[in-house]
Amino acid sequence: MNLFAPSMLSIDFGNVEKGIKTCVKAGADYIHVDVMDGNFVPNISFGPPVIKAVKKAAGNVPLDVHVMMLEPIRFIEPLKKAGADMITVHYESASDINATLDAIKNAGLKVGVAIKPKTPLDAILDLLDKVDMVLIMAVEPGFGGQVFIEDSYDKIRNLRNIINERKLDIDIEVDGGIREDNLQKVLDAGANVIVAGSAVFIGDIEENIKKFLSVMR
Repeated sequence: MNLFAPSMLSIDFGNVEKGIKTCVKAGADYIHVDVMDGNFVPNISFGPPVIKAVKKAAGNVPLDVHVMMLEPIRFIEPLKKAGADMITVHYESASDINATLDAIKNAGLKVGVAIKPKTPLDAILDLLDKVDMVLIMAVEPGFGGQVFIEDSYDKIRNLRNIINERKLDIDIEVDGGIREDNLQKVLDAGANVIVAGSAVFIGDIEENIKKFLSVMR
């Protein structure tokens, strides 16, 4: 099943509640929330207090929390209490990625692992039995509005083939540079969870989401 997750990284932070509610009304399946610490990536976003407010605005729509922080295991409980339904952590960010993924699962949340564009798939193949989702970054993480890295198509395709060969039930989420003109190609490669930020929040939010969903459904 194809799922759509508008990314808060590009939202108008002066109108967060309105923006989130518009996404929900338009049919968003998740709200994608980027948590950044200024160390793992060169940007700072927000933490649990803002996530708690987003959760209230999102209602029954789950929060897909993408953690771009060093040693994210420290923040699993605070993020859970704030309203996270799924936590995705970077393979590159944790000194003990297995313990981190186990901690997310033990908290009763869905588990995701993310990789940067330059990280090979081989790095996470031994982790697939532990996760509900793999997030493939199609841009360098940290900032919105970037251009999709073309090599990402092969990475998505190869991962989908491996998942199918192993008969696993794992979502492939792709984040970065996805727009109307490359959406179908990303889906055809094997992704089924699509994150979009600037393509959603620049212009008419509801209309932009409907355009994505018309291709995805």
